[in-house]
Formats: sequence, C-alpha cells, structure tokens
Amino acid sequence: MPVEIEQFMCRTDNFGVLAHDSKSGETAIVDAPEEAPILAAIKRTGWTPTLILTTHHHADHVEANLALKERFKLRIVGPEAEKAKIPGIDETVGQGSVVRLGEERIEVIETPGHTAGHVSYYLPASKVAFTADTLFALGCGRLFECKPPVMYESLKKLAALPAQTAIYCGHEYTLANARFAVTVDPGNPLLKQRAAKIEALRADNKPTLPTTIGEELSTNPFLRWHDPGIRKHLGMEKASDAEVFAEIRKRKDNF
Repeated sequence: MPVEIEQFMCRTDNFGVLAHDSKSGETAIVDAPEEAPILAAIKRTGWTPTLILTTHHHADHVEANLALKERFKLRIVGPEAEKAKIPGIDETVGQGSVVRLGEERIEVIETPGHTAGHVSYYLPASKVAFTADTLFALGCGRLFECKPPVMYESLKKLAALPAQTAIYCGHEYTLANARFAVTVDPGNPLLKQRAAKIEALRADNKPTLPTTIGEELSTNPFLRWHDPGIRKHLGMEKASDAEVFAEIRKRKDNF
C-alpha cells in the first residue's frame, strides 16, 4: 500500500510534508522548516513521527529539528556531506543509501547543486520522490554552493525516474517559475496550458504540487536542455546540454 502524504505550508513559501506508512504506523517528516505547522499537521492526521528526512542544511529546512526531536524522540537522517551543519543528526546517508519507513524502501539520491551535499529521497513502491530545492515544479534550485554542471548531473538523475513519479519539492515557487519558463520555451503549447492552470490555482491560493516527472519533462525548461525549440530560441543549437542548462539557469537568476 502506498504511503499517505500530508502536504502543508510552512513559513512564507516552504512546503512541509508528512509521509505515513499505515501498515507499520511509522511517519517521516520531510525537512523541518517550522515547528508549529508541523505540529498542527501531526495533530490533524494523528500520525506520530518517527524520523525526519533532511535534504540539506539550509535553516528553512532544519529550523525545527531539535524541537521535534526533543518532543517525539525521533531520529534525524541527513546527508553525510552536510552532517556538521544539520542539527540533531543521528544517521547519515549518501548515494545508494536506503532508509526504511516500515516496509517502505526509501532510496537516497545525491543531488548536489543548490548545496554541495543536497540529497533527494525516492520511494519506488509508492512512486514518490522528495526533491526539496533541487527540482521544483517548472524550476530548479539556485546554485549557492556548486557550478551549473553539478546541478545538471543531479537533474539528469531525477529526470531518469519513472514518468509517473510524484514530485514533492521544497517551495511554492511555481507561479514565478511558470512566468519565467514561457520566456525560454515560448513555442510549447503544454507549457502555456500549464501556466494558465497555475495562475488559476494560485489565484485561489491552492498549491501547485505535487507534480510528476512526466509533467516536468514536457514543460520544465530546466529538464528540456535537449529541446530544439528552446535551443533555437536561445541561439544555442550546437551547444552541449550542460551549456544550455547553464544559460537557462543564468537567465532565471536575472529574471
């Protein structure tokens, strides 16, 4: 049976997530941006958390680690490369590591770029991935600690997941991402349709997540470095895929 997901807002634009394995009763918190909304979600669902899956060290993803650990005596899992920066960490993981949530297998994918040690968590049985600040709906994370080729390789890993994989990311940035995306992929009818849908969702204050790998492959310019239309629009028909990605990321930084 797939894990149950409870998604909710934290801070101003962070997403909080609980992932619950009903058979075992175990629950994971995916990142801990803010204690109060997480406690509200726990109360609303009745799920008692047993671990935190930390994706990276930024404060808006680990702020509530210690408070939640003290309250629930849970264990905190996070990337080995950032262990010194993650409050309360108990267990470190890297590429190929496996974490268990009851009988659910959670595979760790190293996805550096936004930070040097960022990881994503993939649940193949439930067809779900938590990509935090690596892959956003119609976007990707800002490159604070790595160069574009590093993020490009990370996105290639996520793009290779099955198309039906549901993607939960770290922030509600989709509207701004959509407005940028149409500037680099103006001839994409699927993108135009999606952008209109996103405008309507946000006008009603509704979330734009989850998305899927398939939807991102068809509309997210940060995964469409190979697309002839994008390459022609950028004047980069003969550039490498990594160079096209770097140009799109640079344009987004200045958008």
